[in-house]
Amino acid sequence: MTKSANLLILSILLFATPIFAQKVEKIIAKDGVHYLTTNIDYPITGTYLLNGETEPIVQLNPDGSGIFQLKDLSKINMDWGMECFENGTPKYQKGFNYAVYSLWYKNRAETDGNWTYAHFSIHFQKKKMFILGDRSKDYVD
Repeated sequence: MTKSANLLILSILLFATPIFAQKVEKIIAKDGVHYLTTNIDYPITGTYLLNGETEPIVQLNPDGSGIFQLKDLSKINMDWGMECFENGTPKYQKGFNYAVYSLWYKNRAETDGNWTYAHFSIHFQKKKMFILGDRSKDYVD
């Protein structure tokens, strides 16, 4: 191979690597160190509603920001992520027709930055995703 061809291949590799790299954030929660990502190969971003009502909601934005609202309480701006390994591979438990993930979130307004765990599940036959078992959104493969 010529010197210019090697340079071209190297340039392409250097440019393409960040495109496919998984963004991983290291957090420290009360129970220790965790790694988070916002990408688990399913369309998890969007609005999750309780029984189809307008509130309370959970809103997951692609950039790791969002809104979390408990019943009868005000909305909080949050940062969120799904637990993963240090290399960005999501951690989950797979059942017969579902998968369970760990959603972590924290209130952006609080300076102490306490991260809170929330149960997140995907039910493949129903094509639904659930946060805390009651807020849901439909998805398409």
